[in-house]
Amino acid sequence: MEAIELAKAFDPAQFEDRIYAMWSEGGYFAPSGKGAPFVVVIPPPNVTGVLHLGHGLNNSLQDLMVRYHRMLGKPTLWVPGCDHAGIATQNIVEKRLRDEGTSREELGREAFIDYTWKVKHEHHTVITRQLKKIGASCDWERERFTLDEGLSRAVREVFVQLHEKGLIYRGTYLVNWSTGAQTALSDDEVEFKEVNGRLTYISYPLDDGSGTVQVATTRPETMLGDTAVAVHPEDDRYKNLVGKSVRLPLTDRLIPIIADEYVDREFGTGAVKITPAHDQNDNEMGRRHDLEMINILNVDGTLNDNVPDKYRAMTVPDARKAVVADLKATGAFVRDEEHIHQIGHCYRTGVPIEPFLSEQWFVRMGPMAEKALAAWEAGDIVFYPKRWENTYKNWLNNIRDWCISRQLWWGHRIPVWYNDETGEERCSREDPDPSELVENGGKWRQDPDVLDTWFSSWLWPFSVMGWPDETKDLADFYPTTALVTGYDIIFFWVARMIMAGMEFTGKAPFRDVYITSLVRDKQGRKMSKSLGNGIDPLEIVDQYGADALKFTLAFLAAQGQDVLIDRESFGLGSRFGNKIWNAARYLLMNLEGRTLQPMSSLSLSDVDRWIFHRLNETVESVHGAMAVYRFNEAAQLSYEFFWNDFCDWYIEASKQSLYSDDDAEKDRIVTLLVRVLEESLRLLHPFMSFITEEIYQQLPEIPESTRPAVLIAAEYPTVQDERRAPEAALAFASLQELVRLVRTLRSEFTVPPSQKVRFAVRSEIDFAHLEYLRSHSNLIGLLTTAQEISFGTDEVDRAGSVTVVGSGFEAYVYVRDAIDLDAELKKLRSSVEKTRKLLQQSEKKLDNPGFLSNASGEIVEKERGKRDEFAGKLAKLQEYLDELA
Repeated sequence: MEAIELAKAFDPAQFEDRIYAMWSEGGYFAPSGKGAPFVVVIPPPNVTGVLHLGHGLNNSLQDLMVRYHRMLGKPTLWVPGCDHAGIATQNIVEKRLRDEGTSREELGREAFIDYTWKVKHEHHTVITRQLKKIGASCDWERERFTLDEGLSRAVREVFVQLHEKGLIYRGTYLVNWSTGAQTALSDDEVEFKEVNGRLTYISYPLDDGSGTVQVATTRPETMLGDTAVAVHPEDDRYKNLVGKSVRLPLTDRLIPIIADEYVDREFGTGAVKITPAHDQNDNEMGRRHDLEMINILNVDGTLNDNVPDKYRAMTVPDARKAVVADLKATGAFVRDEEHIHQIGHCYRTGVPIEPFLSEQWFVRMGPMAEKALAAWEAGDIVFYPKRWENTYKNWLNNIRDWCISRQLWWGHRIPVWYNDETGEERCSREDPDPSELVENGGKWRQDPDVLDTWFSSWLWPFSVMGWPDETKDLADFYPTTALVTGYDIIFFWVARMIMAGMEFTGKAPFRDVYITSLVRDKQGRKMSKSLGNGIDPLEIVDQYGADALKFTLAFLAAQGQDVLIDRESFGLGSRFGNKIWNAARYLLMNLEGRTLQPMSSLSLSDVDRWIFHRLNETVESVHGAMAVYRFNEAAQLSYEFFWNDFCDWYIEASKQSLYSDDDAEKDRIVTLLVRVLEESLRLLHPFMSFITEEIYQQLPEIPESTRPAVLIAAEYPTVQDERRAPEAALAFASLQELVRLVRTLRSEFTVPPSQKVRFAVRSEIDFAHLEYLRSHSNLIGLLTTAQEISFGTDEVDRAGSVTVVGSGFEAYVYVRDAIDLDAELKKLRSSVEKTRKLLQQSEKKLDNPGFLSNASGEIVEKERGKRDEFAGKLAKLQEYLDELA
């Protein structure tokens, strides 16, 4: 046959788009096969977002997993889709409208929603293109959107069912208010940050003129909404004041002094101001004592008409300054001091959260949390790493009701209508007849709010399959198999999906939950715009290729450990791609004039049996790692086999046959090389999908063997018992050890690659592999560039040699013949002296009691390791010197 020539330079840009189109157009992303399916639903990215490296990691691992299970012959489905992302999308659209000189209010609700759909379509095109560019093998024919018609029907069905069960209710409660987005948020959408604030002490005069009570607060502006001062009932300092009133500074209101066990006697003065409309703890205390609740804020975060005229329309920061200044002017200010505390911030806009008294819709989570907890306790849910199970359990055990209404226009409108004339309220699966609506002259007015984005996302695993209809996809592919997601949305999404699955389908929506690592820079810092250390995965694809992105992330993503990475790190995957390309190019070029033989007709040498044994071991270990989501181990095992065993050893060993004069032997070894390459490509495909497919397309057929036209649809390698050859592996390991020892010695003495050496191998009589080594002396000579090798159990002449010691043997390498002896002795003496000094410095440090007592245990152990390393190196150098001098 003729040689097959791959391009000289490995350039993924030349084939990745073409290969992806071939897969997509061929329908290879759709589920096929028999048996239990493997199903994954993508954590839907925000439709207005762009992929960051966290998405790159998440989707790379999903793709790796999906391709692996697809090659196992399972019906494999990866459902893609996007989230409508209520707050984030509305913020983007409103900013664009401001730039255009208009606003959503000027457009009106219907026109604003139409405009937002246009923006959605623009951004959706971008994010799907990005996912395809990194190689995501999703079934795009099943792509979903959380605001599409089918999912919207599922959302309404769930709302109505919960409403009918009494698990949804509406009421006026204290909520987390984002003044940036001007909407309520759930507790899980609040991000707490440590801030440097001030603790202000204020004097509240007793109404009877008998004295004052001092309170301390981090938010002096909220005093304008105070309706009580509280003390602990057992605090002797204040027992006689309970029941009296104080005059609220800067206002003309009197407020009572109450006793409540919640008060911390050690904080501040032991007396606390109570603002039930702007603090959760104060709110609960206010309800216990039936206090008035005075909301002092407008929805935009400015102060409202419930405060004195001077402060109205001020922002919170401005009002805080003005209140403190006026307290000083009136003599009510006592002092203030620095105070570090945690402040909640909006997870989308970043502005501080305001506790805000507002009428909202809520879901009673307790009954559903019990079912989700029971599913985990029954083993229906398994977390990887396991430690996240405690996070899941603790959150469910301490769950609070979920505020689901949002004061937005973009999202699922709450399916509740009100008749203001009769006071009736209607919750319905269907919209009223248009003629019944207020805007058309009717009497029914729909609730203006929309549902929290997560209210659609928590239904994702079954709603994308067509629920509430009993579809074929729902029957075939639900429950799904595994979920790959970040730890930051265990509360937002993972736990809620499990609750929804149990509540509406009676089944957990997936069994395995793999929590991805956090991607950080090399200094351990979280990647962010402010630090400028973010990495765009698409830029990595442009520079190194999609395979380099996926392989590097998988290789580094140890379960439960952060991934520390920079742009240069992706050179790992790129270099591996280059190795695969060059190895395949070399083998395919050697097809010239060869005739491939049926595998059944071939006899196998010791080295052939070793490579198939190692392939078998690797396949077995990769299957084991994939079963428990140890993606990094699977990637590393595959890498080690291909780079080390196949390329560095087997291909090098095969050159004896390739360069022989025996055509039959050449045909035999080329057939074996093609076979091992083909199986290696199948082994590597989940990790290096594009390059393996590109090379696979060029492979010749081996007689009597059949393979599918595309690698994506090929069978993943399986363990074959007939390939087990532990004795051959042990014997070849001895050969490898000998070769490595001689190569290392050559390197230490800087023997040029072209310079041949001679050496003698001596072992004890009971060394099992002496004859094996002797019978492979030509191969050992090839791999060590040796001109003469002897093997035996008798003593040998060691003059001019340096000894290397292996497991069961010694080798005496006659380096004196291959080096400039005087120059080498001078170098050795210099190295001995330098190493001795380093050893003495380390020993001196370890003998110092001050170092041992002041340094951390980790630093001390590191120093001991250095000492042992220097001691070993010194002994080795001295031995070399003694042997050559």
